[in-house]
Amino acid sequence: MSDPTRSLRYKRILLKLSGEALMGDGKYGIHPPTLTRIASEVKELVQAGIELAVVIGGGNIFRGVAGATEGMDRASADYMGMLATCINSMAMQDALEKQGVFTRVLSAIKMEQIAEPYIRRRAVRHLEKGRVVIFAAGTGNPYFTTDTAASLRAMEINAEVILKATKVDGVYNADPKKDATARRYRSLTYMDVLKQNLNVMDSTAISLCMDNKLPIIVFDLTTRGNIGRAVLGNGDIGTVVGAAETAWA
Repeated sequence: MSDPTRSLRYKRILLKLSGEALMGDGKYGIHPPTLTRIASEVKELVQAGIELAVVIGGGNIFRGVAGATEGMDRASADYMGMLATCINSMAMQDALEKQGVFTRVLSAIKMEQIAEPYIRRRAVRHLEKGRVVIFAAGTGNPYFTTDTAASLRAMEINAEVILKATKVDGVYNADPKKDATARRYRSLTYMDVLKQNLNVMDSTAISLCMDNKLPIIVFDLTTRGNIGRAVLGNGDIGTVVGAAETAWA
């Protein structure tokens, strides 16, 4: 009998969601229908045999950098942002488990009543058992973004790719909402992203991926089915950041 997982482009992935991805069309907070839609797409991946980890930002609730610009101590603001990611992680866990997907939240900050402490070997074991693992509280340290946490956790669990979900269909050379001539990159090198200061992930996260040759796929989350398309390699989905030469879509 043939192995259905052989058709998968990647077997173990890390999905990076921004907190804003959970807002839907709202200005803040969590939009339950959007959460349910994302959970249903994740369920399809798990059923296909993919081992999936998730990192969610907290910008829909509180953003540490924004708090620091208003005069708040940066470290305190970042810790508040980490707690916001825990709220989003619990919301995603609830949405997934309502659809019958076994899920574990692992937090970089100890909070035993609501999440397991982050232990690398435990995270890998959960993935091997087919559970979705949600990494909460970033790296557990201030001054590091959830993008950096996503890169770090992806390498710790030996993920094959980071799927960076956004509200646009890839990386452009200009803002496509403001510039009608903006062109989308089909692929970019890590150095292109750093040198051109492209808004993909922060420089620390990109450098970590570059040092460990971990590819990043930036794609549009708002189109249903795009997560699966990126994993299966069906069609020209988003922008791939990696070691390949730059190409235009």
